[in-house]
Amino acid sequence: MNVEKILKELTLEEKAALCSGSDFWHTKAIERLDIPPIMVSDGPHGLRKMKDDAENPNEAIKAVCFPTASALACSFDRELLETLGKALGEECAAEGVSVILGPGCNIKRSPLCGRNFEYFSEDPYLASQMAAAHIKGVQSMGVGTSLKHFAMNNQETRRMSYSAEVDERTFREIYLAAFEAPVKQSKPWTVMCSYNRINGVHSSQNKYLLTDILRNDWGYEGLVMSDWGAVDDRPVGVDAGLDLEMPTSNGKNDVLIVEAVNSGALSEEKVDNCVRKVLELVNKAEEYTHEGAVWDKEKHHQLAVKIAKECAVLLKNDDSILPLDKGSKIAFIGEFASKPRYQGGGSSHINSFKVSSAVEFADKYADVTYAQGFVTDKDETNKALLAEAVDAAKNADTAVIFAGLPDSFESEGYDRKHMKMPKCQLELIKKIKEVNDNIVIVLHNGSPIEMPFIDDAKAVLEMYLCGQGVGEAECSLLFGDVSPSGKLAETFPVCLEQNPAYLNFPGHEDTVRYAEGIYVGYRYYEKKKLTPLFPFGHGLSYSSFAYSDLEISENEIDADDILTVKVNVTNTGDITAKETVQLYIAPVEPYADRPLKELKGFEKLELRPNETKKAVFKLDKKAFSYYETKIADWYAEEGKYKILIGTSSAEIKAEGEVYLSNPRKLPIRFDLNSLCGEIKQYPEAAAMFEPLFSQIDVGNGDSQSDAISEEMIDNMIKDMPLRTLVTFTDVPQITRAKITAMLDELNKQLSDNI
Repeated sequence: MNVEKILKELTLEEKAALCSGSDFWHTKAIERLDIPPIMVSDGPHGLRKMKDDAENPNEAIKAVCFPTASALACSFDRELLETLGKALGEECAAEGVSVILGPGCNIKRSPLCGRNFEYFSEDPYLASQMAAAHIKGVQSMGVGTSLKHFAMNNQETRRMSYSAEVDERTFREIYLAAFEAPVKQSKPWTVMCSYNRINGVHSSQNKYLLTDILRNDWGYEGLVMSDWGAVDDRPVGVDAGLDLEMPTSNGKNDVLIVEAVNSGALSEEKVDNCVRKVLELVNKAEEYTHEGAVWDKEKHHQLAVKIAKECAVLLKNDDSILPLDKGSKIAFIGEFASKPRYQGGGSSHINSFKVSSAVEFADKYADVTYAQGFVTDKDETNKALLAEAVDAAKNADTAVIFAGLPDSFESEGYDRKHMKMPKCQLELIKKIKEVNDNIVIVLHNGSPIEMPFIDDAKAVLEMYLCGQGVGEAECSLLFGDVSPSGKLAETFPVCLEQNPAYLNFPGHEDTVRYAEGIYVGYRYYEKKKLTPLFPFGHGLSYSSFAYSDLEISENEIDADDILTVKVNVTNTGDITAKETVQLYIAPVEPYADRPLKELKGFEKLELRPNETKKAVFKLDKKAFSYYETKIADWYAEEGKYKILIGTSSAEIKAEGEVYLSNPRKLPIRFDLNSLCGEIKQYPEAAAMFEPLFSQIDVGNGDSQSDAISEEMIDNMIKDMPLRTLVTFTDVPQITRAKITAMLDELNKQLSDNI
């Protein structure tokens, strides 16, 4: 297809028509110019394709449900995410789907977001790496992805109208950073805008977001589409860079585009820009015919099982109660043991062709009794089921309780009101504790929960929503076929009130203040010295590991150098297991407000007993940088940085240090409201103003000691703005005009030195 030739042949009405879908899942065709439609379909952890003969868009074909993003991120495994992506791409190719709608990499600002199960992490670096690998895998199969939801889609409450009020540094450093690396590294075919507004402007018509940042700053060349129903003002969206509206507007918005062009409110060139991206997407999809492509459901089911094993996080394992003794009496208790909750509700819901339960596979390992214990359709204790469960636990050596959140507790479309589990499940755990001290809890949930039972359980295995192979994976993990190797991709607070967004979630009316700023997740807990229930990056193993021989390639680097960090990891246990090595950067004495540490690298190693492998990291300037609004760019502050190697954000195993020198200096400009203390930090400024400082008279209290009075005066002067020099000195020549002239000269000197 010759895109530029076709652009010239299209009428304005046809151009406007191509800017929206033809129905729920297809782009429009223009038959006279041989422009075919292409199909997009929901993902991101499985193919949710509408049946060919269905009228309801929610009637989907039988497919495979892989672990959700909340679980996948806990794998800390780029290769695994790429493998998953390839499988999804293979399914799309066989089913005639050109673009799968995912992955979602919005930041988990609050545990209450109903859609958190679809998102990777509270940390932008981890989220970006998982998304980039996912995209790479899918698109290697000749199928496109749609990176979503761009941006600030961090809650479901009033999701189509709320305005995320966020400062520029937080916007760039936390919420956009999760998207930046996937866009630059993996080049998704499409990016999907979010429903919400950002600082008052809808994402679907936000030129700063869609053009200035995405295209101009990041160099994105693909198509930008709307989330389904996210469009507010279509002509304004065209002008802002929203190429494709989905689904169809039944021609209503097409008419508005034509009218806007004819009235001069919108240039036809802007319409051409959007149409060009649509045609380029169709062209790219048509390059891959996928003729005769097929996919193997059973093979992909086994892949789902394998992936689930890699994602599970062992949160606690007192007395090494896990793995279970296959010769002991074991009770599986809880409805999730026979009917696991393995996915969330909403647009990502997969019509799974099969689902494995733990009960189904238990007999392969041991003599296991099963008791339902509770129901999930309502939060009420069933006395008969409770009694049966207690009796089973009483006669077992170990009681394994399969618990978590029912479907009604979390879903797309609404946010949770609390972090609590159903009361009937908590009562069940309490009653079983009365008859059996050996309790193992297996959790099924899309996001963190409060755990009042944590002291009653000897082990807790967090499965998240781990896809249709979850039951088989659970038995494999519980009985030791494989060691758990997942690490938490988000912090589990002790209670909801600890969460940094607690006072500002979900906001007031249509305004949500992101008042916590850059302090999201572990960044907040560490700065506040709050000990969470489980820290970011936490996860136990059936084996043990030793860290040694940390190597940092240089003691001092320039901002443009690449720093190489190496560390040895040895499996000191007696089974083969995997360990995720996490690298954090910690500025020692930053001038800017910085988190205590930030994740900047991770590597997952598989190690046989007594085997040693080396984890290797490459750190560029971005790893040491924060977003500096003074220069509207990332800035690596000169100074010392600790290189921390840990098994979690809270458990550091090795540390070193590097000095980063940066010849690039931040622009400095002083005015009458600059503080005397700020002036004193710069030699040129201090030398110019010191004669004035010596003449400041703020008075002192006769009743105070000389030492206290001197300290008080020093601190008062430090925090005084320069304009007060006029009133706090008795020198007639010191005037506002004089100080202004001195500042002009000083600012010129400082500007010349940058």
